[in-house]
Amino acid sequence: MRRAWKISTMASRAGPRAAGTDGSDFQHRERVASHYQMSVALKSEIRKLNIVHVLIWVLMAAQVIVSQLGLVSHKVVASPYQWEYTYLLSMIPTVFSFLALPRNNISYLVISMISSGLFCVAPLLYGSMEMFPVAQQLYRHGKSYRFIFGFSAVTVMYLVIVIAVQVHAWQIYYSKKLLDQWFTSTQEKKKK
Repeated sequence: MRRAWKISTMASRAGPRAAGTDGSDFQHRERVASHYQMSVALKSEIRKLNIVHVLIWVLMAAQVIVSQLGLVSHKVVASPYQWEYTYLLSMIPTVFSFLALPRNNISYLVISMISSGLFCVAPLLYGSMEMFPVAQQLYRHGKSYRFIFGFSAVTVMYLVIVIAVQVHAWQIYYSKKLLDQWFTSTQEKKKK
């Protein structure tokens, strides 16, 4: 017994259309609620910022490890400043952030936000103050005594600080916006 298979094509602008419609009846269709769309967009931005932070952290960890193990001369890679050791703890908020996103875990996101201030932003601010006299000496006298691959260590580290502060500020900002979105959706569910 032979079966005849009918090949159907999807309706498109140029192709066949469902009988009885001209395509203008889309207003009644279900849509994804705006706070869910916003939640997905914010999660995406936070993931991107987390990845940038991981890259910064890896570079910082590489400098500390290379310096501590004496893999290269201190003339090539300067010994780390004190704040760089504390900044290595900045991976903790990123881990909590990565854990919070898949299941909309509010507690982990709050821990991530608070610890970002403590382990990310605070060491960067301290680092900028710790390196200020060296930067001032470099600016006034043009002399630098610490180098990273031939560049002034203080200049390189200030560049890292500027980038990292922006990354962490955006992480905290987007996390706060995401937290607001999650609270909005939770409140709407409780009302129903």
